[in-house]
Amino acid sequence: MSKRLRAADSLRKIEIIKNVNEYAEGSCLIKCGNTHVLCTATVDEHLPEWLKNSEKGWITAEYLMLPRSTSTRVAPDKALSSGRTHEIKRLIGRSLRSVTDLERLKGFQIIVDCSVLQADGGTRTASITGAFVALYLACEKMVSRGLIAKMPIKEFVAAVSCGIIGKEKLLDLDYEEDSSADVDSNFVMTQSGKIVEIQGTAEGEPFDEESFSDLLGLAKKGVSELIEKQKAVIRG
Repeated sequence: MSKRLRAADSLRKIEIIKNVNEYAEGSCLIKCGNTHVLCTATVDEHLPEWLKNSEKGWITAEYLMLPRSTSTRVAPDKALSSGRTHEIKRLIGRSLRSVTDLERLKGFQIIVDCSVLQADGGTRTASITGAFVALYLACEKMVSRGLIAKMPIKEFVAAVSCGIIGKEKLLDLDYEEDSSADVDSNFVMTQSGKIVEIQGTAEGEPFDEESFSDLLGLAKKGVSELIEKQKAVIRG
């Protein structure tokens, strides 16, 4: 049974602060409970070699746990080379590209860097939610500067974790909950309710379709609330 003080279907306290970096075309600091991630979006005219002379631009992402983002120091070289780091940065990039018209970015690449300042579970989902805000702000700046003609963003996207501890289904797990979960999952979803990616793992006994459906329902609720938060921050 979870020791959480909030309801099982409630997000942690969410705060998104935009334009926290003076130099990046788009930036935000996202706080999901005690998980804090700095997201910056950089507009680059140097496309990957395989995309040169194409009709599309590109969006890619980087992800890094800073040395004291956890209770013990994470050595930078180990953080950069870990399989987990590479998996998460690819997930962030896929999530952002899924809601972007890359043809409208022709001639440009946007690099979104997600730096975990403090980790307490859900760093990948917080990174995706914050990365989208940074990307959106960068695209707005590109339009205002005349670099591209139209906003390339097709719809909003956000991500949240869900899990099962005992028989309790929980939204937005912190580290303690995640480490004791019988089922751990991450959902990336769009504003229209479409699924970008689902990652789900049973740590012990397999879970059934009914349990999965319950987790999906929790995720839809959480993502909807996160997207409303993104909108309020961007338009505020």
